[in-house]
Amino acid sequence: MRPEITLGLSSFALCLISTPVCRGISLRLGIVDRPDGTRKLHTSPVPRVGGIAIAFSYAMALTLLLFFAPNGMSMLLRHKALLLAVLPPACIIFVTGLIDDLAGLKPLAKLAGQAVGAALAVALGARITLIAGSPVSPWITLPLSFFWLLACTNALNLIDGLDGLATGVGLFATLTTVLAAILQGNSGLIVATVPLACCLLAFLVYNFHPASVFLGDCGSLTIGFLLGSFALVWSQRSPTLLGMTAPLMVLALPLLDVGLAIGRRYLSSRPVFGADRGHIHHRLLALGFAPRDAALILYGVCGVAAVLSLLQSVIAERFQGLLLIVFCCLVLLGVKRLGYVEFSTAWKLLSQRAFLRGMQETMYLDRLAASLDAADSLDACWEVICAMCGELQFVSVEMEYDGQSYAGVLQIAEEEPDWAMTLTLGSQGMLRITRHSEIKSPSLMMLALHTVREHLCGRLTPANETASEPEGQLVASSVA
Repeated sequence: MRPEITLGLSSFALCLISTPVCRGISLRLGIVDRPDGTRKLHTSPVPRVGGIAIAFSYAMALTLLLFFAPNGMSMLLRHKALLLAVLPPACIIFVTGLIDDLAGLKPLAKLAGQAVGAALAVALGARITLIAGSPVSPWITLPLSFFWLLACTNALNLIDGLDGLATGVGLFATLTTVLAAILQGNSGLIVATVPLACCLLAFLVYNFHPASVFLGDCGSLTIGFLLGSFALVWSQRSPTLLGMTAPLMVLALPLLDVGLAIGRRYLSSRPVFGADRGHIHHRLLALGFAPRDAALILYGVCGVAAVLSLLQSVIAERFQGLLLIVFCCLVLLGVKRLGYVEFSTAWKLLSQRAFLRGMQETMYLDRLAASLDAADSLDACWEVICAMCGELQFVSVEMEYDGQSYAGVLQIAEEEPDWAMTLTLGSQGMLRITRHSEIKSPSLMMLALHTVREHLCGRLTPANETASEPEGQLVASSVA
């Protein structure tokens, strides 16, 4: 029997046996993930350190190959460089995740442990070597490799929000890497990936909905790191101009989820590292899919990505660009179907009309602020205010400040205005404007009024008014 088959069967059997043992010990020790009714929707506590069973089975399968398989020693020694570049750093990632599972780590401490593992892997040879088919300076490839490993490590961890999802995504990515290694004739990559694929397949028996054990950070972080490392090894054998594209495709779902999470939180001014219910699997649940169905849908997405990834590795180079375009179009269609408000709003604002309108409004407010800054007296400010109120289609404007009164009628109309707003200007004045409610208000009206009020309160404060007094408030009313 071929050593690779022996390696796969032994890792599958070991994980199938050790996972229930790990689950039972975790239950007795109280190392469980408890439901919270918001993000953790399981109904009862579930053991959360199943990654221990995967790590144990993976390491034990390699050990058995080393000592008992014919030519096992020579095979592992032949691929010593690859295994040394991946396994010791993976141990650091595993320990970091296990500490987080058992005691909890602050985000920066957790990231620091991942950074140590990623830096060690890059130093030992897990790195990008070619870009666009040509060697590139280490000053470029080393940072890229480091951040790639950090991204992959966290990507699988963030997507681990549904029973069996992270395990299934990792399984698809690993199997695709195994097939790519076979096509490339990369026996070292085969030896490294086959036991992981079989461990994940065995673990999925217990992890699929309804899950009786979770990966935990020790599992999801380690699997993500290993997949990122294997992708770097995969890319080193790619002679094409798009060397990293195929490995990136196979990890597209978790990496896309990370990118969407960062984008969503940035656009909505929320902490980038904060938790929310906006991940891809959460959106599928919000669209009405059951947890099992959502996981199966995302398995299908991974299957499509796997096929495109393998095609990217084997088709003629002149067709790879077209395949990449097809892949990007599918990604855009998928993101649109998920219905993220943040991205639909951003797209509207980036469309030509919204972009031009936003730029025009910003320029108008900048000119208004500049005109108020240039006004060296209250009379000059009044002239700027009258001009602004005329442009914004107010009917009349009145201002009182420090004993001085101003009034102006900007439109002559048969009907009296039925909308009014009063802005108090500190304790010494007020600004009152009126308009007809049936006339559509310019979108920048309130921003323009705010600019005027801030200028008057800030620059023309009377000498007898103390800084501790309130700046004022806005009061809107109907006068109909």
